[in-house]
Amino acid sequence: MEHISIPRLTAKIPDEHAAYLFLEGLRWPEGTPVCPHCGNVGANYIRPRSAEGKARATRTGSLSQRRVWQCKACRKQFSAMTGTIFHGSKVPLRTWLLVVFEMCASKNGMAAREIERKYDVSPKTAWFMAHRIREAMKRRAPGMLVGTIVSDETYIGGDPRRMNRKTRERWEGGGGVEPVKVVPGESKLQKTAKTPVLSLVNAETGEVCSAVVPEVTGATLRKVIAEQVNVAASVLWTDEGSWYGAIGREFVAHETVNHSAEEYVNERGAGTNPVENYFGQLKRSLDGTHHRVSVEHLPRYLAEFDFRYSTRADSDSARVARLMGQVEGRRLSYKRVRGA
Repeated sequence: MEHISIPRLTAKIPDEHAAYLFLEGLRWPEGTPVCPHCGNVGANYIRPRSAEGKARATRTGSLSQRRVWQCKACRKQFSAMTGTIFHGSKVPLRTWLLVVFEMCASKNGMAAREIERKYDVSPKTAWFMAHRIREAMKRRAPGMLVGTIVSDETYIGGDPRRMNRKTRERWEGGGGVEPVKVVPGESKLQKTAKTPVLSLVNAETGEVCSAVVPEVTGATLRKVIAEQVNVAASVLWTDEGSWYGAIGREFVAHETVNHSAEEYVNERGAGTNPVENYFGQLKRSLDGTHHRVSVEHLPRYLAEFDFRYSTRADSDSARVARLMGQVEGRRLSYKRVRGA
């Protein structure tokens, strides 16, 4: 895919007709449409009858520049938006493509309020668009991590000791538990309002996979690691957390670093710096761009930062092209995202 930037993209898609052509080129790079209904390769383009060959009349009488195809097998009509995160949206496709590019290119992410201001959409629409794009950024299975895996956990959210009275009462009424002070020599596990997150980074490829976990224990971490990592063919690097003891024995090898002794890279070169770097970017961006992220939607935000971090060596154009290869089958309804 050729290099694109905001000026080049806006010049390339001056109207909706051009936006559909651009999306078709990303979704069907070989030039042959694929029916989202039956999977058949090949379809007939339904040419508009207007003089310009761009606009068609809808059932309500309005004109639309949507490019429509008809499958040769099942005879159903479809467009490049059908069955994707764009499906059923009334937002112009040109706006969608510009927002997708900015979310792929912005290292710190893009807040819904920013989308609202820049693209003249409602707050609700901006928020929903961002979540649909994050849904497409989720890592596709299969494709387990294999190699040298660096694992660590962090906590996302506010400390109840720093909440104002109203927020603290609301949190406590929702089942929150007062944090427990750490006593030297005792377990470091705390009951807290923060949400624990486990991240796994492949030290060789740079790919990252993050997940929200209910608590930091050997059982909960093992479940996530077993789902995402080919344990039998991988090496594990962690800190001295006791919850990694049993998990580490299932790997080919398990290297640890003792942070309490100010050891960050051991004598064999193992350490948790790759995942710590990821946490640094994640937390700075959540605090600076989004300010507050609810527990219900945190997995989608993690998918967004995982996607950008895993593709950080790619150009913005390549990142957009890769995302467009994941939009199919990721349709997200507003009812579903609100009830997440």
